Amino acid sequence: RYFSTTQTSPFLEISLFYNHPPSIMTPFISTSALLLFCLSSRGGAFVVPCKACSSNSHLAYSASDLLYQDQQNAKARRAEEEQELLGNNIKTLTAPKIKKVPVKSGSGFGGGKQDKRSPVQRLATEQAKLIKRDGALRIDNALDGETCDRLRRYVLRQQELADIETAKDVTVSEDYYGVENKRKNRCDLLLSLVPNEEDGDDDATITPDVLQKVLGAKGTLRPIYEELVTNEGEFYEFAAVITNPGSDRQQVHPDLPHRTEAPLYVIFLALQDITEPMGPTTFLLGTHTQQERSKFDDLQLKDEQLAKAKSRLALLNKGDAVLFDARILHCGNANDEQGGSTRAMFNFSFRNPKEVGNLGYCGSMRPGYIGQMSLGDVAAALHDHDNGMSDPFSKYGNGLTTV
Repeated sequence: RYFSTTQTSPFLEISLFYNHPPSIMTPFISTSALLLFCLSSRGGAFVVPCKACSSNSHLAYSASDLLYQDQQNAKARRAEEEQELLGNNIKTLTAPKIKKVPVKSGSGFGGGKQDKRSPVQRLATEQAKLIKRDGALRIDNALDGETCDRLRRYVLRQQELADIETAKDVTVSEDYYGVENKRKNRCDLLLSLVPNEEDGDDDATITPDVLQKVLGAKGTLRPIYEELVTNEGEFYEFAAVITNPGSDRQQVHPDLPHRTEAPLYVIFLALQDITEPMGPTTFLLGTHTQQERSKFDDLQLKDEQLAKAKSRLALLNKGDAVLFDARILHCGNANDEQGGSTRAMFNFSFRNPKEVGNLGYCGSMRPGYIGQMSLGDVAAALHDHDNGMSDPFSKYGNGLTTV
């Protein structure tokens, strides 16, 4: 980490450039906030006299809160600059048309080995080639509309319950929201694999029902994940990304430090149609490579990179998904305060077993689930669900650190 200073009016600002994601966002902290932080003990309260009030009146500020708000405001300013840089290059992300791959018969002299893969497995192989090339892939109709409606109702209800619990005890907020528990009108809601006591009959089986349709034996996304991470891939994230009107545009960012291989393959699945005012995600295709990351990390090259980027906007229909390499540059756009509406995205990911060690990113998952399951484990639980078990993930519990 290093510091540089820039004179702005009316305040001197100190820029902090971080070299470790997810803090790549280059926050700016004003000296007013920095002074409060330095004069307070461990980010506690700093009391400032209020000239407008009587001599005995004071205004109490939390230095850590002021620093955080300063940082968020600076990120929003930078995000607006980046939006201008991306300019008119942004197009809608579309699902590619993949031609059917002819099946090798293996018959006759020199015919070679017979291709015993199913059509969906052959499709997954072609999809994998595209995501490795571009870093992101749109997959239409990953989940049916009725199930999307059920999951969306459930997710928004779980958000209400999480808000109740965190209002009672703020120290449990990371169990419910992970690292994204303070941003304005935007959150990553960490989901439970088992039903809550408050869940009605329809909600009791919603999690296995949804996972069955995307990751079960005939799941729409099972073949591509088997192709990319095999059954050994760690179940790394399980959440819902929720933005409400008034949420700011994010800065362009990758999700984690660069790795040689794709460390995570992530799903964003739309639980309702997503319009432009709702703040869809922008993906910069092809930016998952070491060469592109080097440009992004170079302050002299970054703006030019954004201006020339092959940017794609994920204007998804209900049930459509984007599967992406976590190294790709992307950002969520602002959810317009007037024309926007609540955007809920089902979010999960699996880790590539080829990448070992600390990824520098904990992922959006309840702490009790971290490191506990692979794709094969999820598939085994869904097999039990297919055979009549209503709560196939019961042995994993609710994933909270406090019961």
